[in-house]
Amino acid sequence: MEVSPASPTEANETKDLKTLISFYSHYLWNRLLDFLPSSDYNFLCRIRARAAASRRRHRACLPLPLPANILDSFRAGTTEASRVLDVLHQILERTFSNLHHVQKNLQFWESRAEGSKAQKVKFMMLERGPQAFVDGTIQLIRGYDGEGSSIQNMCLSASAHMSERIAVLSSLRSSLATFLAQFYMEIESFGEELVKNPESSLPSLLERINDLFFKLEASIGHLHAMRPSDSSVEGSYSFPLVFEKLPEINQDRSQWTDCEIRDSINLISQNLEKLESHLTFIVDKHRKPRRVTRYWIRYTCGAVGLTVCSVWLIRHSRLSGSHDIDNWVQEAKDSTVSFLRDHVEQPLLSIRDELFETFRQRHKGMMELEEVQLTSNSLHRMLLAFSEQTKGQKFPENASDQKMLEIVMARYEKELEHPIHNLVNGELARALLIQVQKLKLDTETAMLELNQILRANEINFAILAALPAFFLSLILLMLVRAWFKRDTRAEGRGRVARLQRRLLVVEVEKRIMQYQSFIDQGMAKEALDMFGLLLYSLDRLYHAVKGHAKATGEWQWLCQDIIDLAKPSLQTAYKLTVTSRMERVYDCLLPALQRQ
Repeated sequence: MEVSPASPTEANETKDLKTLISFYSHYLWNRLLDFLPSSDYNFLCRIRARAAASRRRHRACLPLPLPANILDSFRAGTTEASRVLDVLHQILERTFSNLHHVQKNLQFWESRAEGSKAQKVKFMMLERGPQAFVDGTIQLIRGYDGEGSSIQNMCLSASAHMSERIAVLSSLRSSLATFLAQFYMEIESFGEELVKNPESSLPSLLERINDLFFKLEASIGHLHAMRPSDSSVEGSYSFPLVFEKLPEINQDRSQWTDCEIRDSINLISQNLEKLESHLTFIVDKHRKPRRVTRYWIRYTCGAVGLTVCSVWLIRHSRLSGSHDIDNWVQEAKDSTVSFLRDHVEQPLLSIRDELFETFRQRHKGMMELEEVQLTSNSLHRMLLAFSEQTKGQKFPENASDQKMLEIVMARYEKELEHPIHNLVNGELARALLIQVQKLKLDTETAMLELNQILRANEINFAILAALPAFFLSLILLMLVRAWFKRDTRAEGRGRVARLQRRLLVVEVEKRIMQYQSFIDQGMAKEALDMFGLLLYSLDRLYHAVKGHAKATGEWQWLCQDIIDLAKPSLQTAYKLTVTSRMERVYDCLLPALQRQ
């Protein structure tokens, strides 16, 4: 059976339908390409870049080199002028942030490259994850090959691994530093003009900034050519960095419309987002291994230990029908309560009671002293009467007890020659009673002294009982203090953080002198690079001292000194004078031993 050919109307409808489908498919594909700049672009990388940008949004950075009255001029100017300041601040802030990210990774690889062969082998085997550990172990077991030992080959591989990353990150740091220096100088050169005539100077400023982006694109674009054929970087390099150009605008006009300025601002913002995504992608491929990768052995041992402890706890918990954990918890609770009662509560109560009872019971001590005095007076009268009767003469009332006691003892020895006779008719019984009275006085005197000693040391005994709780509290206080000071960074409050802030000032001084040296030698490119790194160091110093200087009331003057150091037009001698004054005057930069 023959099929009749389609009519012209049906053919046209089919053709129109295919055209419509093709149009919408092409439209959707173009929109997808606008969102993803290339087919091999890492979508997660872009998400990380946006997340990192949002986290860095509130970080204080070095201010723009603009006059103080720039906002008043912009309020009287175009409606989009204030957005220009926001974009300029975002460019400066993100450039500082990206440069800091590059610098941290570069310092890591440089420190590893300066290590010994054993340290390099350790890094290649133990600090790059389990897969690298297995590969390195296999390489070591294989032993020698035709080119040399496996240790030597691993050292060469480590050197190549580190050198490739150092080269890329160094080039990236140089490009970003140059871009930062040029951007900062352009903003400073347009500062006064923006105040006087913002309508005519804004277009020129936007054009110059857009040109700087294209210069950065040219300097970063050669990173693709730096990759060796046997590169250790996993995956392919990112898409080429291509910035958007400003639209063609009539240059004969002295001013741009608000719509044209708005489009230019949006385009520069898009270029900034592309730069952020590109840098995040490149740095992530050459970054230092993550902490969990470097210390994977520790984390693995910790996970194994945690698993063993979890199994052990489950076996002794109610899940397995055991009440061991409940009993241990109750015992720990009882021990803690007993410890607090014996070493905290009772000693403190004893100290409190002793402090108050010492004054309340003072009269009791006085009564005991009066009792001893009565015994002493009685003994004195007995000795006086015995001595007067024995010697047959009158003794003064203040006669010494010791001399009268000698008379009693001499009479006692004489009476002992005939003890039975003298016991009845003599003075032997009387002498014995005097000696008993003397013994009573000595006993009461010793008991009074002992009572005073014990009472004086009751507070010491209570304090001694409280010492374990005191030392435990002191250790906890030291831990809280160390955490509160955050000594690990320059923004911290401790001695180490103070030392790091002073080292930042030393770094600023060093880069000021290097910048001047490049200027004197006529090395313009190196000078721009060094000036960008100087701005980066000043930004780190600005961020590190801001909180401390505000707390001491020094921020107004310290902030101005940091801004002066960032001005390229100031003389080097004046800048070095400023850095010297900063180290001597400001409290947050003084050595810890010189703080009062």
